[in-house]
Amino acid sequence: MPQPALNRRSFLKTSATVATAGIINWAGQQRGIAAPLVSDNPIIQKGREVALSILKPNEKDLTRGLELHANSVVFESYGFAPRAALDGDAYRKAFESGASDEELVDLREEMSMTRAATSDAERRELIEAMQAAGVTGMFQNVGEEGSDPLRLLKRLARFQFTTDELREEFSKAVHPDDVVAAKKAGKHCIAFTTNGVPLRQQWISTRDELRHIRLFRQLGVRMMHLTYNRRNPLGDGAGEPNDGGVSDFGRQAIAEMNQLGVIVDVAHSGWRTSLEAAQASRRPMVASHTTCAGLYKHFRGKPDDAIKAICDTGGLIGICCIPRFLGGAGDVAAFLDHIDYAVKKFGAEHVAIGPDISYVSRNDAAERAKIPKRADGKSALSVSGPRWEHLWPQDDFRPAPHAEQSLAWTNWPLFTVGLVQRGHSDDVIRKILGENVLRVWRANE
Repeated sequence: MPQPALNRRSFLKTSATVATAGIINWAGQQRGIAAPLVSDNPIIQKGREVALSILKPNEKDLTRGLELHANSVVFESYGFAPRAALDGDAYRKAFESGASDEELVDLREEMSMTRAATSDAERRELIEAMQAAGVTGMFQNVGEEGSDPLRLLKRLARFQFTTDELREEFSKAVHPDDVVAAKKAGKHCIAFTTNGVPLRQQWISTRDELRHIRLFRQLGVRMMHLTYNRRNPLGDGAGEPNDGGVSDFGRQAIAEMNQLGVIVDVAHSGWRTSLEAAQASRRPMVASHTTCAGLYKHFRGKPDDAIKAICDTGGLIGICCIPRFLGGAGDVAAFLDHIDYAVKKFGAEHVAIGPDISYVSRNDAAERAKIPKRADGKSALSVSGPRWEHLWPQDDFRPAPHAEQSLAWTNWPLFTVGLVQRGHSDDVIRKILGENVLRVWRANE
């Protein structure tokens, strides 16, 4: 007999009493606690309620999904750790002292990435959000978009600092076994990926030009984007109107990455570039955060032939949580549709989740309110003109008003509940939640 769907009141009552013995507290001492769905954090709780209003799980599916999520290694194929609030007073002081737009963007990024290591309130926000999401870790972007080694080093340094300072709770993973160990200890971790291959752009020789790949691997980077939206010497990005595919130099870069054990990622590459990169790679590669263009045609998705080529390497695609890439209502149901499509078309062993979104500290709004306006009336947080790498082809997609909240990063446990509702087996769900990412990582080592 089918189970009745839960309304909001019954959900809150049920989720407050469902025991999930697989969740482990900060000290690493295993104990059964209430399912991590009811939160006194209004940001987290609102996202829960919106997603549940769409999913409408019955009690059986909710219980099974929460238990499965709690007991699985959940590792994102690409994502962002919870972001800290700005320090409004420090930002205002920098602005009033005449800091340039570039300096202010840099300061804002540094605060969001490092304040969890310097502020007790922001550390609590980081750990609370990680626990609410039930995420062990993720491939975290630690390199600013592009190929300039110094530019890539900025974010890498920030996350190295943060994981050094929070190493007892939030550490850097350099091997897949580090992720498994973090799960067993009830802790969290991130592995490093960059939105670009480091290139000196001196063009002395191929060997000289590619030698920074080894250096960045020694610094902990385990995955790299071949391109990021725009054209570079390796190939064409997803945002280019004409996609010429992978260059000869790009093939040499792929070979070097294969040799060194750095995963090739074509999430932001053009369709032909993605296909040719997969044909060139000798190791499993990925499109770490994308969608299925065969279900909804968007330039940031991947067509079936490119996905098949990626899967033929033994690799995977990670489905992202960006509403405008998903089509339909752009909500959690559309997100699950893309996972279903990929599983049925390409096989469960080739599907992961790469949200490409993050939780932002509940303290951020109050800190931003401290920041003054410019002479033109715009916030001092704004900058003039679009950044080069963020140029996008125009699209007229309008997601449903509830879409972003339904895909809130802390709704990860409900993504698992949704997979249960769609009829996927526990083994398949565990693969999607993290086992596939670790398999690809191990194959590249």
